[in-house]
Amino acid sequence: MLIRDAVGTDIPSITDIYNHAVVNTTAIWNDTEVDIANRDSWLADRTRLGYPVLVAVDAHGGVVGYASFGDWRAFDGYKHTVEHSVYVQVDQRGKGTGEKLMSALVERARAIGKHVMVAGIEAENLGSLRLHEKLGFEHVGHLRQVGTKFGKWLDLAFMQLTLDPGTSPNGR
Repeated sequence: MLIRDAVGTDIPSITDIYNHAVVNTTAIWNDTEVDIANRDSWLADRTRLGYPVLVAVDAHGGVVGYASFGDWRAFDGYKHTVEHSVYVQVDQRGKGTGEKLMSALVERARAIGKHVMVAGIEAENLGSLRLHEKLGFEHVGHLRQVGTKFGKWLDLAFMQLTLDPGTSPNGR
Protein backbone atom coordinates (compact mmCIF):
# COMPACT_ATOMS: atom_id res chain seq x y z
CA MET A 1 0.00 0.00 0.00
CA LEU A 2 1.22 3.43 -0.97
CA ILE A 3 0.60 6.58 1.09
CA ARG A 4 0.93 9.77 -0.96
CA ASP A 5 -0.36 13.31 -1.26
CA ALA A 6 -3.84 13.57 -2.72
CA VAL A 7 -4.29 15.05 -6.19
CA GLY A 8 -7.36 16.28 -8.01
CA THR A 9 -8.07 12.91 -9.61
CA ASP A 10 -8.46 11.41 -6.10
CA ILE A 11 -11.41 13.66 -5.27
CA PRO A 12 -14.18 11.32 -6.52
CA SER A 13 -12.87 8.50 -4.29
CA ILE A 14 -12.40 10.84 -1.32
CA THR A 15 -15.95 12.11 -1.84
CA ASP A 16 -17.32 8.55 -1.92
CA ILE A 17 -15.48 7.57 1.27
CA TYR A 18 -16.63 10.74 3.04
CA ASN A 19 -20.26 10.33 1.95
CA HIS A 20 -20.32 6.69 3.00
CA ALA A 21 -19.26 7.79 6.48
CA VAL A 22 -21.94 10.50 6.51
CA VAL A 23 -24.72 8.10 5.56
CA ASN A 24 -23.66 5.01 7.51
CA THR A 25 -21.59 5.98 10.56
CA THR A 26 -21.30 8.34 13.49
CA ALA A 27 -17.71 9.16 12.52
CA ILE A 28 -18.95 12.37 10.87
CA TRP A 29 -21.67 14.26 12.74
CA ASN A 30 -23.24 15.59 9.59
CA ASP A 31 -26.36 14.39 7.80
CA THR A 32 -25.62 16.05 4.46
CA GLU A 33 -23.58 14.40 1.74
CA VAL A 34 -21.11 16.54 -0.19
CA ASP A 35 -20.38 16.80 -3.89
CA ILE A 36 -17.09 16.73 -5.77
CA ALA A 37 -16.96 20.55 -5.89
CA ASN A 38 -17.09 20.63 -2.09
CA ARG A 39 -14.16 18.21 -1.74
CA ASP A 40 -12.23 20.03 -4.48
CA SER A 41 -12.60 23.24 -2.49
CA TRP A 42 -11.63 21.44 0.72
CA LEU A 43 -8.45 20.06 -0.90
CA ALA A 44 -7.57 23.48 -2.29
CA ASP A 45 -8.06 25.08 1.15
CA ARG A 46 -5.90 22.50 2.90
CA THR A 47 -3.18 22.90 0.28
CA ARG A 48 -3.30 26.72 0.49
CA LEU A 49 -2.85 26.51 4.28
CA GLY A 50 0.09 24.11 3.92
CA TYR A 51 -1.78 21.16 5.41
CA PRO A 52 -1.57 17.69 3.90
CA VAL A 53 -4.29 15.50 2.49
CA LEU A 54 -2.89 12.00 2.25
CA VAL A 55 -4.42 9.04 0.45
CA ALA A 56 -3.83 5.31 0.81
CA VAL A 57 -3.65 3.64 -2.58
CA ASP A 58 -4.01 -0.10 -3.13
CA ALA A 59 -2.04 -2.27 -5.56
CA HIS A 60 -4.51 -1.44 -8.34
CA GLY A 61 -4.14 2.33 -7.89
CA GLY A 62 -7.48 2.79 -6.12
CA VAL A 63 -7.85 5.18 -3.19
CA VAL A 64 -8.92 3.16 -0.14
CA GLY A 65 -8.58 5.82 2.55
CA TYR A 66 -7.55 9.37 3.26
CA ALA A 67 -6.38 11.53 6.14
CA SER A 68 -5.76 15.20 6.80
CA PHE A 69 -5.37 17.75 9.53
CA GLY A 70 -6.19 21.39 9.94
CA ASP A 71 -6.35 24.11 12.54
CA TRP A 72 -7.91 22.95 15.79
CA ARG A 73 -9.32 26.37 16.61
CA ALA A 74 -9.10 29.64 14.72
CA PHE A 75 -7.37 31.71 17.42
CA ASP A 76 -3.68 32.62 17.41
CA GLY A 77 -2.99 30.87 20.70
CA TYR A 78 -3.88 27.51 19.16
CA LYS A 79 -1.54 27.81 16.16
CA HIS A 80 0.63 24.90 17.31
CA THR A 81 -2.31 22.47 17.57
CA VAL A 82 -4.06 20.59 14.79
CA GLU A 83 -7.06 18.29 14.63
CA HIS A 84 -7.04 15.40 12.22
CA SER A 85 -9.45 13.16 10.36
CA VAL A 86 -8.88 9.71 8.92
CA TYR A 87 -11.38 7.68 6.91
CA VAL A 88 -10.97 4.24 5.40
CA GLN A 89 -13.13 2.44 2.87
CA VAL A 90 -15.34 -0.15 4.60
CA ASP A 91 -13.74 -3.21 2.99
CA GLN A 92 -10.26 -1.98 3.99
CA ARG A 93 -10.89 -1.51 7.71
CA GLY A 94 -8.84 -3.66 10.05
CA LYS A 95 -6.06 -4.11 7.49
CA GLY A 96 -3.67 -1.43 8.79
CA THR A 97 -4.72 1.29 6.34
CA GLY A 98 -5.79 3.72 9.06
CA GLU A 99 -2.61 3.14 11.03
CA LYS A 100 -0.41 3.79 7.99
CA LEU A 101 -2.31 6.97 7.14
CA MET A 102 -2.17 8.19 10.74
CA SER A 103 1.55 7.46 11.11
CA ALA A 104 2.30 9.44 7.94
CA LEU A 105 0.03 12.26 9.10
CA VAL A 106 1.76 12.49 12.49
CA GLU A 107 5.14 12.77 10.74
CA ARG A 108 3.81 15.54 8.51
CA ALA A 109 2.56 17.46 11.55
CA ARG A 110 5.96 17.12 13.20
CA ALA A 111 7.69 18.23 10.02
CA ILE A 112 5.81 21.54 9.97
CA GLY A 113 6.44 22.21 13.65
CA LYS A 114 3.08 21.36 15.20
CA HIS A 115 3.11 20.61 18.91
CA VAL A 116 -0.14 18.71 19.55
CA MET A 117 -2.52 16.67 17.43
CA VAL A 118 -6.09 16.40 18.71
CA ALA A 119 -8.63 13.69 17.91
CA GLY A 120 -12.36 14.10 18.46
CA ILE A 121 -13.87 10.61 18.27
CA GLU A 122 -17.44 9.41 18.79
CA ALA A 123 -17.05 7.70 22.15
CA GLU A 124 -18.46 4.33 21.02
CA ASN A 125 -16.10 4.08 18.03
CA LEU A 126 -13.88 1.50 19.70
CA GLY A 127 -11.84 0.77 16.57
CA SER A 128 -10.78 4.40 16.25
CA LEU A 129 -10.13 4.75 19.97
CA ARG A 130 -7.91 1.65 19.94
CA LEU A 131 -6.03 2.84 16.85
CA HIS A 132 -5.28 6.17 18.49
CA GLU A 133 -4.15 4.47 21.72
CA LYS A 134 -1.83 2.23 19.69
CA LEU A 135 -0.28 5.35 18.14
CA GLY A 136 0.35 6.95 21.54
CA PHE A 137 -2.67 9.24 21.83
CA GLU A 138 -3.92 9.80 25.38
CA HIS A 139 -7.53 10.16 26.52
CA VAL A 140 -7.93 13.73 27.73
CA GLY A 141 -11.66 14.33 27.88
CA HIS A 142 -15.18 13.07 27.39
CA LEU A 143 -18.10 15.32 26.52
CA ARG A 144 -21.48 13.71 27.08
CA GLN A 145 -24.39 14.10 24.68
CA VAL A 146 -22.85 16.99 22.71
CA GLY A 147 -23.97 15.65 19.34
CA THR A 148 -26.75 13.72 17.71
CA LYS A 149 -27.13 11.42 14.76
CA PHE A 150 -29.52 8.64 13.80
CA GLY A 151 -31.93 9.81 16.51
CA LYS A 152 -29.61 9.34 19.47
CA TRP A 153 -27.29 11.47 21.56
CA LEU A 154 -23.58 11.04 20.95
CA ASP A 155 -20.64 11.48 23.30
CA LEU A 156 -17.34 12.91 22.08
CA ALA A 157 -14.06 11.50 23.35
CA PHE A 158 -11.00 13.73 23.05
CA MET A 159 -7.54 12.28 22.63
CA GLN A 160 -4.25 14.02 22.00
CA LEU A 161 -0.71 13.27 20.99
CA THR A 162 2.12 15.59 21.97
CA LEU A 163 4.32 15.68 18.89
CA ASP A 164 7.41 17.39 20.32
CA PRO A 165 7.60 17.02 24.12
CA GLY A 166 9.74 19.52 25.95
CA THR A 167 9.85 22.25 23.35
CA SER A 168 9.03 25.85 24.14
CA PRO A 169 6.47 27.82 22.10
CA ASN A 170 8.91 30.75 22.20
CA GLY A 171 11.49 28.78 20.24
CA ARG A 172 9.27 28.38 17.20
